[in-house]
Amino acid sequence: MKIVVGLGNPGDKYRATRHNVGFRTVDLLAERHGGTFEARGDLGEKAWTARVTLAGHPVVLAKPRTFMNRSGSAVLALLRKHPVEPKTDLIVVFDDADLELGKVRIRPEGGHGGQNGMRSILEVIGTREFLRVKLGIKGISRLETDLAEYVLRPFEPGERPIVEPMIVAGADAVEALVASAPGFC
Repeated sequence: MKIVVGLGNPGDKYRATRHNVGFRTVDLLAERHGGTFEARGDLGEKAWTARVTLAGHPVVLAKPRTFMNRSGSAVLALLRKHPVEPKTDLIVVFDDADLELGKVRIRPEGGHGGQNGMRSILEVIGTREFLRVKLGIKGISRLETDLAEYVLRPFEPGERPIVEPMIVAGADAVEALVASAPGFC
């Protein structure tokens, strides 16, 4: 089993914000592979999950309900429910405000890079060794705006044509990583 967590904030208010590209990526994966997000069982308070099959592997797609800054508690609950090895079985998809808009970067481990959802995950699960799919959200207005305000704003109209292909590329990256299992890459 693999777990793919897309980071974001729950609620309509945040749906189109920069911080929610992780949610949008796992939404696309669920759509592609016939999954439906639900608040299931004891995980229901922490995350919405959808079960799909990617490249012959069972995958739990997840969207934390804990808000970005507390994503770690949702990921920990997922790892307790589905005891997998983070190094080989966990992928986290999230926004990176220092990565150029539209870019997708895959990392096998690392720090939080100032991203509070990642900071929370690293503090709670106790390892830096898990795959990350970073989605670049650094647009031209990034340097003139406070980071917290910036990530909670929607994309500018001129940026939107770049965002959708990035989300598609993020979903494609997750599929390729799962297909390269068991040890990812």
